[in-house]
Amino acid sequence: MTSPTPSPTSPPWHVTDALALRYAEGAAAETDAWSLEKHVESCSPCAGRVSAAVRAGAAGPALAAVRAELLASVGHRPAPAAPAPARHPLGRSARIWWAAGPALRGSWVVAVALVLGGAFALAYGAGFQGARSWLLAASPVLPLGGVAVSYGRHADPLYEITAATPSGGLRLLLTRTAAVLAVCVPLLTAGGALLPPVAGFPGAAAWLLPGLALTLATLALGSFVGCRAAAATLAGGWLLAVTGPLLGQPGAGTGGAAVLTRYFSGPVAQGSWAAAALACAALLVLRRRSFDHLETR
Repeated sequence: MTSPTPSPTSPPWHVTDALALRYAEGAAAETDAWSLEKHVESCSPCAGRVSAAVRAGAAGPALAAVRAELLASVGHRPAPAAPAPARHPLGRSARIWWAAGPALRGSWVVAVALVLGGAFALAYGAGFQGARSWLLAASPVLPLGGVAVSYGRHADPLYEITAATPSGGLRLLLTRTAAVLAVCVPLLTAGGALLPPVAGFPGAAAWLLPGLALTLATLALGSFVGCRAAAATLAGGWLLAVTGPLLGQPGAGTGGAAVLTRYFSGPVAQGSWAAAALACAALLVLRRRSFDHLETR
């Protein structure tokens, strides 16, 4: 049988109705099936032709039943039929909300709010001078918790399905990471700015480059060990390195400022974080294909 794969000089190849029908019936040769599956990844008309053939075949009722069961398992309820249904204004928002990931629909946002609330309670309620130090020390690792619960086998109940789609893998992970940062950056920066100022203390935005570098490091390391293990490893290392010295600074915020200055303040520290962020981004680009494979743990 002649393979449908086109030669370099042949015109663009597309799936014929006959090949789509053979594929839907499971009668297509293995090489033809491979070529078809690769082609429909980048050709929407052919993907629609193959999808219609599969739905019209013997597998159609089974696929419809699986789809209905899957939608029911995530709480979807079909809308009642209407003669002329109007487009719901929240339709696109709902899709964006789903793409944003489990982090924004779970307890992680509550945890960030509790950290901020605790910092304000300590600063204004208990008069604790080191509240700003502790918030700045914790800010770079708070996004890592959101990344850890946004993507992966242990975080997403539809992980196997989403990872196999063209918009899955690194693309979906970056979308959800951006959603996590969109929550963290304004909340934590504004919270740090509103806490009582301390002389010589790093600015409220000093955590942004360290936070970005640690987030990109989590994604890069996650390509090897998974996002959850990567986030736990980096967050634990950061907390030991930064908050450990803070425990030896009793009470006053001046000591905390001295401890945190070497991590956050000055062109050397910020330049080092920027270089680390670029290096992690480069590694992530090199490892981008690893997110196309399902996690094994």
